[in-house]
Amino acid sequence: MIPAISGAIGPLGSSEWSVGGIGSLGQGATTGTNAADGSSGSFGDALTSAINSLDQTQTSASTAAEQLATGQTTDPTQAITSVENASLYMDLASQIRTKLADAVNEVFQTQM
Repeated sequence: MIPAISGAIGPLGSSEWSVGGIGSLGQGATTGTNAADGSSGSFGDALTSAINSLDQTQTSASTAAEQLATGQTTDPTQAITSVENASLYMDLASQIRTKLADAVNEVFQTQM
């Protein structure tokens, strides 16, 4: 869960909430098309697309929260929805990471 934003811990910039892109991971790894288009592609391409989408969601939520805090937004429900969507997206990414780590551990513990 994303902790509450508090002014007591100091000013938070957008870098505090950003997960960052992963650069060129998976680019050029396959001759297939991009996995985000729904066509064939590599796992690396799909992972890169998902992480970049998560980063965009977090950036959007950070901007919306900052605008809400400074009174620059006219629709507070849009800002709250943006922050909640980012929270849900981060929870999903965390669960996927945990399941992937569990699967990798299970494969490594498989007896031959």
